[in-house]
Amino acid sequence: MVLYNKPIKRKASGSGGRRRASQDKRLHHYGGFQAMTRLNKEGKEHRDVTKTKGGSIKVKPKAVSFANLVVNGKNQKVKIINVVETPSNKHYARENIIIKGAIIETEAGKARVTNRPGQDGVINAVPIK
Repeated sequence: MVLYNKPIKRKASGSGGRRRASQDKRLHHYGGFQAMTRLNKEGKEHRDVTKTKGGSIKVKPKAVSFANLVVNGKNQKVKIINVVETPSNKHYARENIIIKGAIIETEAGKARVTNRPGQDGVINAVPIK
């Protein structure tokens, strides 16, 4: 589903009154599709490359198998085994969708995702003690 970031229709004064609509929907209010980065246990990774509004390139991973785990200031590339918990949506853990704040099970133990995988193109995590 494409995101639509429309202007606010309520007054900012705190009264909650509605503003009169001055225009219809505009193309620049539309966002992109959500990445929905999934865990791929087979070791194959897949990324989509999209252009942003300013002409830059954004890498959206669709399927990942590895995470960058930061232990004592050093990075390790570890294999992801499972998505244990996702605080924002309990159904994401069931479908193995990885987002920021998700608890993942890796070869080195449990870890928490600290970045936004759909925006950054990689998964960075810190171990949970």
